[in-house]
Amino acid sequence: MKALTELVLASHNAGKLKELQAMLGDAVRVRSVAEFSSHEPEETGLSFVENAILKARHAARVSGLPALADDSGLAVDALGGAPGIRSARYADGLGDAANNAKLLAALQDVPDAERGAQFVCALALVQHADDPLPIICEGLWHGRILHEPRGEGGFGYDPLFWVPERECASAELASTEKNQLSHRARAMALLKQRLALA
Repeated sequence: MKALTELVLASHNAGKLKELQAMLGDAVRVRSVAEFSSHEPEETGLSFVENAILKARHAARVSGLPALADDSGLAVDALGGAPGIRSARYADGLGDAANNAKLLAALQDVPDAERGAQFVCALALVQHADDPLPIICEGLWHGRILHEPRGEGGFGYDPLFWVPERECASAELASTEKNQLSHRARAMALLKQRLALA
């Protein structure tokens, strides 16, 4: 694979763009697919990996650049892995607060010992839209779901995700610390090794 100096991120999420740019450092310029298209492909895959590949191919097609897609979400043990690939749309697209409220309601009577969960990240990198050899890297971040939100940082389910190794919610971590511990950080560390950026 030729050296990457620029790629397009298959996301309209400014928080995700900022996080991934910080993880990749200055060697690679990360641009948002929003610069090239407002259309988002339908996520028809049945797994994080399938959806990441779909999004990466779309971003490469509309931008003409190598594309990186991140499909990530929260898998809660007591809910059979839900919200899973529907994490961002768990509450029918009503946003983070609604997603968090729905999750808390679903776990209302579940004791602490059974509230295990993991953030999951699947990264897919394609050199072009029809790349037959996408690079796939996955990361898991294990924790459990709190009974109420804590912290002001992060986004998504961060206020409900207890990080055992730091004894706080993900939303209470400094962004630099989260960028070292998270599911996305773990997947990105593997990707950087594959790209010889580590």
